[in-house]
Amino acid sequence: MKLSRNRTGYFIKEGFSSIFTHGLMSFASVCIIIAFLIIMGSFVLIAVNINAIVGELENENIVLVYVNDRLTDNDARALGTTIRATPNVDHAVFITREQAMDTFIGKYEDSERYSDIDASWFRHRYTVYVEDVALISETSQALRDIYGVEKVNANLKIAQGLVTVRNIVSGASVIIIAVLLAISLFIMSNTIKLATFERREEIAIMKMVGATNAFIRWPFIYEGFILGITGSIAAFASLWALYGLVIDKAAGFQAGFFHILPFSNVSTPMFIVFMIIGFGVGVGGSSMALNKYLRV
Repeated sequence: MKLSRNRTGYFIKEGFSSIFTHGLMSFASVCIIIAFLIIMGSFVLIAVNINAIVGELENENIVLVYVNDRLTDNDARALGTTIRATPNVDHAVFITREQAMDTFIGKYEDSERYSDIDASWFRHRYTVYVEDVALISETSQALRDIYGVEKVNANLKIAQGLVTVRNIVSGASVIIIAVLLAISLFIMSNTIKLATFERREEIAIMKMVGATNAFIRWPFIYEGFILGITGSIAAFASLWALYGLVIDKAAGFQAGFFHILPFSNVSTPMFIVFMIIGFGVGVGGSSMALNKYLRV
């Protein structure tokens, strides 16, 4: 057990020592990890914010259900139970004739012109919020089929447009991140190979004096681990700071449905992903680059 701890300490010490001995290549490896993660994280943040905006627009894309005039006030209110039980309906708000009249008059500055309007001119109605805007057409038809419903108004074209935007943003984000990941992994792999190539003679000498592959490999693995985690933490901190600057600059332009999500909304999952990528790139890249020189 003590021997195992001594070996682990030796491997970690050698890993740290190698980072400073080959400072330029270590710096290059960390910079590439930072650059990739910042670019990838930026696209993720853009996609998350666009999806949030589309989601808020979807929430505003309501369905208006007008109640038949023949129904009494009590029957109109009771109709809400059936409407709320309709598939894809999240919730529904009952609006009386009087409330509808007040809303109509409130739209105009010169409200006195409409003082002679009577509430009987309006219908009881429900403002219906759907769970999935992609199913708004089917939901509208189901609401029309309810006994006591006179008319249903839904902005189907707007709903379809929002669904299209959401799908395009999601698909484009996945493709862009995948391409960036492939390019960055290729660059990082070659950088690690160059760093290993500089030390090929050192590896060959260790092999000739009888060092096992595991004994040679572990310092490189610890070195890759340290570089990967260092790059991930630096990238996360840099992205957080840059995102904070963007929020400060955009504060005066945020209005209505447009607003930037706080970084805290995505900080935890993003930090975990950054750590996983940093670990995978550092450890995996070092191991793969080393394999060629262990066949001496």
